Order: sequence, then C-alpha cells, then structure tokens
Amino acid sequence: MGPSSRDVLAFRRQFVDFGTLLLLCAAVGVIAGLGAAGFHILLALAKHLFLDGLAGYHPAGPLGEVPIFPDGSRPLSRFTLLVLPALGGLASGILVYLLAPEAEGHGTDAAIDAYHRKDGSIRARIPFVKAVASALTIGTGGSAGREGPIAQIGAGLGSTLAGWLGLSARQRRTMMVAGMGAGIGAIFRAPLAGALFAAEVLYREMDLESEVVAPAILSSIIAYSTFGSIFGWHALFETPAFRFRTPMELGPYLVLGLVVAVGGRTYPIVFYRIRDWFRGLAVPPWLKPALGGLLVGAIGLFIPDALSTGFGVVQGAFMGHATVLTLLAIAFAKMLTTSLTVGSGGSGGVFGPAVVIGGALGGAVGVVFHDWQPLLVPEPGAFAMVGMAGFFSAAAHVPISTVIMVSEMTGNYHLLVPTMFVCTMGFLLVRRHTIYEKQLPARTASPAHQRSIIRTLLERTTVADILALRPSSPPEPVSERTQLPVLLDRFASSGSPILPVLGENGAIAGAISLQTVQRALGHRTTLAKLVVARDLATAAITVRGDQSLYSALEKMSQYDCRDLLVVEGDEEKQRVVAVLTSGDINAIYDEQLLNPPKRETTTSPLSRVLGRWLSRRPSDGPGNENKTPPH
Repeated sequence: MGPSSRDVLAFRRQFVDFGTLLLLCAAVGVIAGLGAAGFHILLALAKHLFLDGLAGYHPAGPLGEVPIFPDGSRPLSRFTLLVLPALGGLASGILVYLLAPEAEGHGTDAAIDAYHRKDGSIRARIPFVKAVASALTIGTGGSAGREGPIAQIGAGLGSTLAGWLGLSARQRRTMMVAGMGAGIGAIFRAPLAGALFAAEVLYREMDLESEVVAPAILSSIIAYSTFGSIFGWHALFETPAFRFRTPMELGPYLVLGLVVAVGGRTYPIVFYRIRDWFRGLAVPPWLKPALGGLLVGAIGLFIPDALSTGFGVVQGAFMGHATVLTLLAIAFAKMLTTSLTVGSGGSGGVFGPAVVIGGALGGAVGVVFHDWQPLLVPEPGAFAMVGMAGFFSAAAHVPISTVIMVSEMTGNYHLLVPTMFVCTMGFLLVRRHTIYEKQLPARTASPAHQRSIIRTLLERTTVADILALRPSSPPEPVSERTQLPVLLDRFASSGSPILPVLGENGAIAGAISLQTVQRALGHRTTLAKLVVARDLATAAITVRGDQSLYSALEKMSQYDCRDLLVVEGDEEKQRVVAVLTSGDINAIYDEQLLNPPKRETTTSPLSRVLGRWLSRRPSDGPGNENKTPPH
C-alpha cells in the first residue's frame, strides 16, 4: 500500500516548513555577515582611536588581516597604557548595566543559556549594546576576544528576526544558533568551523545539536561570503608550510597534549575564581570592569602583549620569533588579564585569548623540543598551531569544531593528525572544568529538549511493559452491594489503592478508592453498615495493556486521578488484570528505564516533571464524580 493522502500532506508541510526555515537562516547569514563586518570596523576604529591614538601602542596583528586604519606615529605612553583599560572598562560597564546587563562578560555563555532556558529569546538591543561595549573594552586594551561578542551579536540578530516573524520557540532557537555560527564563521574566516562550533558548544560532552547543523552551515556560508566580499578571502593567519612527517613526532605532541590539558584545566579555574572575587566586592557593578581594567593595565606595563586581542603573539610564534620564557610569560599573563577583563564584567570573548594562550604554550613546547631534537622537530611553529587548537578544545570541550577552526584560520590542513591527537587528549583529560559554565552535559539535560524526550520515552513504553517490570496480583472485584466494613477488609488484604466494582450483570460498573472508604468511615461511623460500594463508587478510569504510558498519564491528568484500572477483553466482558499507579510509573522510570545515579535527597528530572504533570489540576471541570471516562 502506498502512503495515504494525509501522510503526503504532512510530508509536504514538513518540507515547506524546513525550506522556509532555511531561507530565513540564509537571511540571518546576510544580516550576521553585515553585523560581523560592522563590528570588525568598530573594533578597528576603537583600537585606532585609543590604543594607537592615545597610548601610542601598536600591537601586531595576524598577517592575513589587512589593517583598516594605518598606525599612527605617537610614541608609547606608559601612564596612558596603565589607565586606558580602566577607562574603557568604566565606559563599557556604564553602558552595559544601564541598557542591557545580560551583555556583560563573554557573550557565548549568554547565547548558550538563551538556547537552553529561554527558548532562544534575546532582546533586540543586545547585539548593538554588545558591539559597542566590546569595542570599548578591547579597543582600550582589555584582554578579550571577538568570538563572544560576535556570537551574541549573531545570535541576537537571529533571535530578533524570528521574534518579529512570530516563529515557534524551536524555530527561534534554530535561527539563534544559526546566527551565532554565522557571526563566528564570518569574523574568523572559518565558515564550516563556525557552524559546527555553534552546534557543539551547547554541550559539555561529545554531543552536537544535530538539528541546527544544516541551517547553521548555510547561514555561516552566506555570512562568510558577505564578510569576505568586503574584507577579502585570506585566512586570518599566515603560516609556513607546516607538515606532519613521521609518527615519531607524536611523542613530542603527546607532551604538548599534557601541557595544554593542564593549561585548559587551569584557565577556567583562574577565570571563575577571579569572577567570583569581583562578584563579592561591595562596589556598584558598573564600576567593577574599571577596577579589572586597572589591574589589566598594571600587567600590561610589563607585558604589553597580554593586552587587547594579542593575535600578533600567535603570528610570531608561528614564525619562531620568541623565546620559551617570553612565550610562557605571555601565556600566564594573558590568562590573568583575560580573567580580570571579562571576569570583572567587561564585555568580550574568551576564545581569542585561549588561542593566544594555547599558541604561546605550544610555541614554548616546540622551541624546547626543537633545541633538543632539531631533526625530529624542525618547525617549532607547528606546535604553536596545534597548541592553540588543543588548549581551547580542553578549556571549552569543543574538539571537533576546534580542529576545523584552527585549520581554516591558518589555511593549513597538513597538521590535522597531530591536531586531532592533541585536541582529543585535551578533551579527555579535562572533563569537569569548562570555560563555558552554561554548557549542559548532553541533549537529554537541556530544558529545550527534555519535554520532547520524555514524551518520546512515554510513547514508546506501554502499560504492559510497566506491569512486566513490576508484576502484581490483580485486585479482587467487589459487588455493588458490598458493605463498608467488608470493603475496608478487602483493601487491607489486597493492598491495592483502588478496587473495581461489578454490577449485577458482572460488568465493571465503577471503581472505589481507599481514600473514599476512609472518608466515609470518618463521617458516617454510625451508618457504616448501611453504606454499600454502589454509594461510594465513581466512574472507572481504565487503560489497556497495549496503550502507551503517555496516554495513561494523559488520562490521569484529564480525570484528576492517580490510579487506573488495567483491563483486557471485549468491552462487554472486560476484566481487571492490574492497577497502574503514578507511583509505579515514577519508580519504574527512576529504577529501570532511565537508570539514574543513586541520590539520597534528590529525584530525577523525569520524576519532577511527571510529578508536576500528575499534580496538575484540570481547569475545565470538577473531579472524577462528574466525568465520563472515554470508551
């Protein structure tokens, strides 16, 4: 038999909806590409006006990025370099806390949180506030990256467009992630990695948001094309012809993997301890970025390369232009300045600094092995490239997208083997600590998916499955004329919370609960012998063994009851084979189906959801007494 007309219409509707969503994600790609271009110009202008024009500091940048504004001739002013990050932090703090407090810190975490807990909703003002605040922070010497701002900018643009069009929460989440991937793919000139990063960064374990990958790739391609048509098509960094030549090189790369794992574990610890210290300060929140900036400026007096984006450090490490001590000092100082800048509430990302820290650590390891075994490690700069990938993979738990990101940023794909090796090591060795605290373990832990996952589980499990796992004797029926004391004895002997009531023809005429009997005994003690089962019975709410748990729970909610009679046979000759209670369902899911870790004082998320569902009161009628069960 061929598909029915209903199936064909459903497929066509699904196809049209997905096609429409892809077209909207393409529009998000254009908007995010223009947003990335605008932010890139704004950041370059801020650096030109403040770092260059006021402090006379001209940090080197990546060779693949053509400067928009020429360097000035002003000499370096140490005092200005000391106070400039504080002034930028003050301006950024006032702007953020007056207009959009959620724009503080590194924006990727805010985008992750919006996806999981806010149905992808981001206020329309966020992209603009984030762009200006981040340009002020980074342009005045604050140590932060472009990934966080552009992630929140792109995500905010996608979310805003979805809100204007009145799309569903699921579609809004998809467009939000597509915008995030598009912005990152454009500004780092890494379209594939940007899309995969947006899908991978949502979770801490090896999990991807698979349903957003295709829309994010399309959006990222268009954003990259938009950005590239304005600023050119070069990779962000220029590298020598690094190659992986022999398996013997994996020995030094093993050491590099251990080094970046230690660094990737230390980075989040330092960052969040400094963040928590600033949160505990008894000063206005808008003033904290200025205090952090002042400490950043003090460090910058001694190690200027630890200020701003610092991509020139990585470019120099590729070329082998730095010593081991210099690279280690920059790595440690960059970790501190980034934690002080972003942890104090300054606006900026943590990916760019992680690239610098990882590149410096990798370059230091490469120089050590090159001096010791120059034939085995002829190009120490290759370790800088692998180190920048491995470090961020360890710190952010994004091994797949990081491998591709670094390859696209450098235009070098000949180090894929050692890069995958070191990224995997870093990911496996650093499991509990992540620089993105809003990441969740996996899709099953996301509130955005929990309801649909629970429904799928409930629809695939039948009442018979539950009864097979928790076998019990069927409750013994009582007749309509059974007196109250006898009913109480039947409940005591059966242990069932509900008993079926049979009519004179032997068919099920209703059901009676233990609570009803107890209430009758309390209020009518003198007339107890006159009360019979027929007086206390209510309509029997039944379910069959082949029905799903979802339908059983729907009946419990609809008829405001916690116990169902499980029946089998024809309608006229039904017999009760078991009682299904809400407690049985919760216990089975906790103990058997979900296999959660044992906890003494907590319940599983499913139990909490089911508990709220079962305790929900229907809004369209009274209790069981006035309801008619379905046939």
